[in-house]
Amino acid sequence: MAEKINAVKGMNDIMPPDSARWEWLEDKVRSLMGRYAYRMIRTPVVEPTQLFVRGTGETTDIVEKEMYSFEDRLNGEQLTLRPENTPGVVRAAIEHNLTYDGGKRLYYIGQMFRHERPQRGRYRQFYQLGAEVLGFPGPEIDAELMVLAHQLLAELGLRNIRVELNSLGIPTERKTHRAALVSYLEGHTALLDEDARRRLHTNPLRILDTKNPAMQEMVRGAPRLLDYLGDGSLQHLETVQRLLDACGVAWTVNARLVRGLDYYSHTVFEFITDELGAQGTLCGGGRYDGLFEVLGGKPTAAVGWGMGLERVLELVAQQSGALAAPVPDAYAVVPMPQALPVAMTTLQLLRAVGVSVQMHAGAAEGMGSMKSQFKKADASGARFALIFGADELAQGMVTVKSLRDGSGAQVQRPLAEAAGWAAVLRA
Repeated sequence: MAEKINAVKGMNDIMPPDSARWEWLEDKVRSLMGRYAYRMIRTPVVEPTQLFVRGTGETTDIVEKEMYSFEDRLNGEQLTLRPENTPGVVRAAIEHNLTYDGGKRLYYIGQMFRHERPQRGRYRQFYQLGAEVLGFPGPEIDAELMVLAHQLLAELGLRNIRVELNSLGIPTERKTHRAALVSYLEGHTALLDEDARRRLHTNPLRILDTKNPAMQEMVRGAPRLLDYLGDGSLQHLETVQRLLDACGVAWTVNARLVRGLDYYSHTVFEFITDELGAQGTLCGGGRYDGLFEVLGGKPTAAVGWGMGLERVLELVAQQSGALAAPVPDAYAVVPMPQALPVAMTTLQLLRAVGVSVQMHAGAAEGMGSMKSQFKKADASGARFALIFGADELAQGMVTVKSLRDGSGAQVQRPLAEAAGWAAVLRA
């Protein structure tokens, strides 16, 4: 016997009935995105490595530690499995001149890959929902995106989620703050851990987001970027806050919120739960007006967020319990092979008008006994059994048997009028 091959650690199969939860979530997403007039974009899973080095940031954890990168054996090109999708969306927008006729509201659902230690709600292959708006510079779009995320989480039935936001201002403001921050941190080098020392002169803003308890008090005393913002940046942030208030989205300012990517400016935000342990961020994002230029495009305003779907589904299960797996409306009992042509033709008519039907499939030696077929009909969860027996077929009929109300009631229906009585099966 050949050696068994298992999936790569941290890259999980999604099997029935668990896959039904994903279908339920994706249906919710598509419905809501349509109501907000967002349109789907699909980009490749594999992108040039330089897209993320330049777009995500060379000194970020993602680029330094977590990317799956390799050399194309055909041409030597350096490629990477996407660790996030915002740079890919911007690359596609530049390549296809997507905003030539105005701004665009986009969303995507897809796999991302990060080479890290798998843990609760955090995997090497994970699914991310993203919403990206390109070409609109106003704070009302920042607010709209946050309202969109808030509405989705509410429609999923999730509770006890807090919204934190901050402003990273514009590059000149960050430059002034950076100088003050580096000076402050250099005065506390004895308290900096190895990671913070490494970032001190490459990405000092990320030190403010440290989870190291030994550094918390020192970081709390660090210069706040909010105190270095000019009137325009403050007005942008205040407008976002006012619009969130108008839409009933509660928020708090977290002056240490910086996110992990280099391309953000102005608004940054996170939706956080305390019910998933250390991995509590469900959704995070912000404005990234400079990313188009970094990737070779014309200056274009942009803002977006990403949401980890594994974490969302884990919280759904924790707060609401397991979702019921979908079941067919009816199960077709076919006692003999000779009945298959009529049975399959009738089932196709029923499916065409919206009835979900599972047909019994026989073993190699035959279709199986009526008793075994009814056991499978019952196990399927279907509300009705459709019996295609010899007597029924001789009369041009099918027997419809109730399986769930305890009555076991049976009634015969004409095969030729299946579309007419199909509604009974869906009721």
